[in-house]
Amino acid sequence: MTAEMDLGTDKKAFQINLDAKKYGTFAEIGAGQEVARRFFHVGGAAGTVAKTMSAYDMTFSDAIYGTADRYVSRSRLQTMLDHEYKLLIERLDEKLGSLRTFFVFADTVAARSFKQHNESHGWLGVRFQQEPRGEPSQIIIHVRLLDQSNVDQQEALGIIGVNLLYGAFYYTQPEKIIASLQENIAPDRFQVDLIKFSGPAFAEVDNRLMSLQLVSQGLTNAVMFTADGEMVQPADILYKKAILVERGSFRPVTYATNDMLNGARTAFLKQCGDSEENLVVLMEMTLENLLAEGQLNHADFLARVDILGALGRTVIISKFGEYFRLASYLARYTKRMIGLVMGVPSLMEIFDEKYYLNLEGGILEALGRMFKSGLKLYVYPMIDEATGQILTATKLEVAPNLQSLFRYLVENQFIQEITDYDPANLRIHPPEVLAQLQSGDPAWETMVPPQVAEMIKSRQFFGYLAPAAG
Repeated sequence: MTAEMDLGTDKKAFQINLDAKKYGTFAEIGAGQEVARRFFHVGGAAGTVAKTMSAYDMTFSDAIYGTADRYVSRSRLQTMLDHEYKLLIERLDEKLGSLRTFFVFADTVAARSFKQHNESHGWLGVRFQQEPRGEPSQIIIHVRLLDQSNVDQQEALGIIGVNLLYGAFYYTQPEKIIASLQENIAPDRFQVDLIKFSGPAFAEVDNRLMSLQLVSQGLTNAVMFTADGEMVQPADILYKKAILVERGSFRPVTYATNDMLNGARTAFLKQCGDSEENLVVLMEMTLENLLAEGQLNHADFLARVDILGALGRTVIISKFGEYFRLASYLARYTKRMIGLVMGVPSLMEIFDEKYYLNLEGGILEALGRMFKSGLKLYVYPMIDEATGQILTATKLEVAPNLQSLFRYLVENQFIQEITDYDPANLRIHPPEVLAQLQSGDPAWETMVPPQVAEMIKSRQFFGYLAPAAG
C-alpha cells in the first residue's frame, strides 16, 4: 500500500477525531484493534473514543457478551453492538447526551493465523445517532479478507473499518457508502458479500437493491437473500448442503420455470442421497441478464425478486456469466452434490467454443473446471420448431470436434435429461408471455401460476397492460 493511499485513510480518521459531536466505543474481537488503532495513530482520539476493548479469550468474551456457537458471526456482532450501545447510553447520556451523537463500532474477525490457513473473514458494524438523543441507525457488513499474510489482512481491516465509519457519518446515500468502502484499498484485497442498512437514517432503503449494488459496484461476485428478502451470507445457507441452481431471467416465472425445477429436483434427490432438508434450491440471475437493456432497472429487478419470494425461493445475484465460474463459487461452500438446471438452449451455449476464447485451455479448460467437483447438469427438453420434435439433452447436435467430449459427459452422467415433465409446458416461452402481458392479451395468464398472475396484475409488474374492456 502506498503512503498516498494510507494518507487518505488517516485523513478520514483525523476528520472524525476533529468532529466534536461524535463520541463512542470501539469493540474488536479476533484480529487486533485495527480500526481503533487508526484513530489513535492520527491523533485527537480523546475527543472521539469513549472506550476501546478487545476480548480474545473466549471466557472473557462470553462473560461480556454471553455464550456463542460461533464467535465470528452475525449474531455475535449484533450482540456486541447491542451491549456496547446500551452501556454508552447508560453511562454517558445524562452527561453528554444533549451535546454529542453516540456511536459504537464493532467487529469480530477471523484473520489468517500461523496455525491454520482457513478462509479469513469478518463481520463489521456501526450503530450511530444522527442527532443527539436520536434513535440509532445501523450498518453491518460481512467481509472476506483476501491478502495472504496476517499483517496485510489487519491493515485491510483497519482501512475498511475507517471507510465504514466515515461513510455512516458523512454520506447520506447508501450507494455512496457502499462505493466508499473501496477507497484507499486495492479491490483484490477484500470482498463485501453482505450489507444491511436499518434504522431511521435508512427508512426508505430496500436492502435487496443494496445487495445488487455490491455486485454492480464490484465489491463481490455474488449476493444472496431469502424469500422474505433477508440478506444472508452465502456460507450460512450453503455450507455442507446439496445445492440445486436454476438460472433464468424470471421475467416472469412460468409453469415451465417450475416444471423444469421440479423435474430436476426429483432426479437430483434420487442421485445425491440427501434428504429434502439438506437441499438448498437457488434461483440465480446474472448481472449480465439484469443489464440486458443497458442499465439496471430497479423496479424490474424488484418485481422479479418479489415474485420469486412469493414462491418461497432463495435468490442469488451473480457476476458469473460462464457456468464454470458459478460452479467454482458453489464448490467453495460444500463437498456435497451440486446440480445446475437449464434448458437445451443453455446447453447449446455451453458447447459453443466462442464463449471460451479468453481461456488458454478453451472449452476443455472450462468444462474441466465446471465438472471437477462432480457437478451435474439437469437439462429440460425443448420443442424443435422446425420439425415439431422434442429435442432432449442427449440428442443435441454439437460441433464434430466436440462430439466425443459430449458423449463422454453424457455417458458418465455429467449431463442428464430431465424426464419428469409436462409436455404442454414445453410450448411456454417467457419472452412470448412477457409480450402478451404487455400488449393486453389475457392468454398469458394460463401460462403462469395463479399467485404470479395476481401479483403481476395487482402491482403492474413488467409493464402489464390490462385487456381492453368489452
